[in-house]
Amino acid sequence: MSFGSSPTAPEAPKRAALYLRVSTGRQAAGEVSLPSQRELTRRYCEAQGWLVTEEYVEPGASATDDKRPVFQRMLEDARSHERRFDIICVHSFSRFYRNGAEMELTIRQLRKHGVEVVSTTQPTGHDPSQELMRQIIGIFDEYTSRENGKNVVRVMRESAKQGFWNGATPPLGYRIVEAERRGSKIKKKLDVDPVEAELVRLIFQLYLEGDDTSGPMGVKAVTTWLNGNGYRTRKGATFGIGPLHRILKNPCYATGKWPYGRRDSRTGGMHDPSNIIEIPIPPIISMELFEQVQARLAMCNPRVTPPRVVNGPTLLTGLAVCASCGSGMSRTGTRRGDKAYNYYSCAGCHQKGKSVCKGRHIRLEKLDEIVLEGVANKLLSPKRLEKILGELIERASAKDLAVAERRYKLEGEVTKMAILKTVLSD
Repeated sequence: MSFGSSPTAPEAPKRAALYLRVSTGRQAAGEVSLPSQRELTRRYCEAQGWLVTEEYVEPGASATDDKRPVFQRMLEDARSHERRFDIICVHSFSRFYRNGAEMELTIRQLRKHGVEVVSTTQPTGHDPSQELMRQIIGIFDEYTSRENGKNVVRVMRESAKQGFWNGATPPLGYRIVEAERRGSKIKKKLDVDPVEAELVRLIFQLYLEGDDTSGPMGVKAVTTWLNGNGYRTRKGATFGIGPLHRILKNPCYATGKWPYGRRDSRTGGMHDPSNIIEIPIPPIISMELFEQVQARLAMCNPRVTPPRVVNGPTLLTGLAVCASCGSGMSRTGTRRGDKAYNYYSCAGCHQKGKSVCKGRHIRLEKLDEIVLEGVANKLLSPKRLEKILGELIERASAKDLAVAERRYKLEGEVTKMAILKTVLSD
């Protein structure tokens, strides 16, 4: 009895994953848009008899390197034992990589895991001529990407030289407005945002003068005050000490000049100062106010003045010095039974020994009392107090006038917006 050969089982179709990428909003609306890539790659897979099982979409990411989260997730899935695809299908190799060497290395690593990278518009395969063509395409894509980058930088620098804003997020206190149209292109500039500008002025005022119930505040105190009184950042988050310190240090609020091209966006390093372009913007605060804030920031810098000198409990720390050697007088103390005795002592003697200075000591309470009495008798005399109060009244009047002027400007803005809304509705 003879047996015929059993029929061979049909081969399972290959599984394909689509990788779709655009790097800019302009590409998203052009011929390489995500819907266009999706349609072309799906149609190609159907023609090859492949089953599309995965789709990886990466909008707004450059392919010059592998710092793309979706791309990295796709590579991890490809190396996994539970991977659900055998092929990565792309519209063109430029969607996969724009670095020839990195692209070739990644393709070879994927092959070791049984995954092929296929382009719908460019030759692929294992034939030596096809391998060579893919490598040439990768090198050409890398060159094109670099040249395009140079052209973009050149155009943006020229736009900055003409005083236009290049689309980055503006600093707090400013908004982007349309300046002019050049065909389909809209040129933009920065203008003062009335509401945010008031917040910027408040931050500088709190740091330099405080509110009505306190004196000048530190950066941390200003941050706490703003968050406690319901003020929020542009994105609705609470303020942080670091961002607030950067606001106080930003000279553009007073100079009316924004430095374009100061930092390399790729490496994070600083560019040559001679290549920086200053874009004119409306100032928000006076240069006098900004310089006063910088002086106080420098004085309170812990690298210059230790924090204990600024906010420590000892009155004369950092002020009193030894008459013999000129060293600072630091706080020392001793205890006898249940009673403590505090002194100002020569730090030179205390730290370096009596060969430097024999040392001077004075009771802390006694020296504090002498200094306070001197301040009361000489600095707070009736005539001086009269002068100080007069200057405070003048300053308060000037501040009220400034508030009235800002309120008038804000009401004007509201009126303009109401009129514009009425015109547009008609």
